[in-house]
Amino acid sequence: MNCDRGGIALDETERLRIRQEIEARAIDYWYEVDVHDGLRAHEYFTADGVFTSSVKTHSGREAIKAFYAQRKARGPRTSRHVISNFRVVVADRDHASTQWVLSLYAADGTPILPSKPPIMLGDVTEALVREADGAWRYKSRTIKAVFRDDTPTTG
Repeated sequence: MNCDRGGIALDETERLRIRQEIEARAIDYWYEVDVHDGLRAHEYFTADGVFTSSVKTHSGREAIKAFYAQRKARGPRTSRHVISNFRVVVADRDHASTQWVLSLYAADGTPILPSKPPIMLGDVTEALVREADGAWRYKSRTIKAVFRDDTPTTG
């Protein structure tokens, strides 16, 4: 058993449950972005959450909401955010952090688009908190490009 910051023991089953919740949250977030243009993506962040893309920082839910609204207003965009090498560090029952790799396939237009390698491969770090309603939300998410082609991202 490991202890969290409050000295309360978390057994391996609870740590795995938390990890699964957080991984599912990440998958649901990118599904929202890829399928619904991210119009509810801001709800995945704390009120003061910070989303730093490979291009720009958006601070607070309203700024994140505005970013995705502007992204949609540009016109049709097709994207698939693929998550791999997902790692979670559970600090306690209500705090965790992640590190994972993002492969971004994206282009302006509607399917079917030409198949190409990802336009960006990036390292993602996140800090999450479980809020009073029981939902895990992002306190911060940072995407750092590691490989990138010349296709513009909307970040």
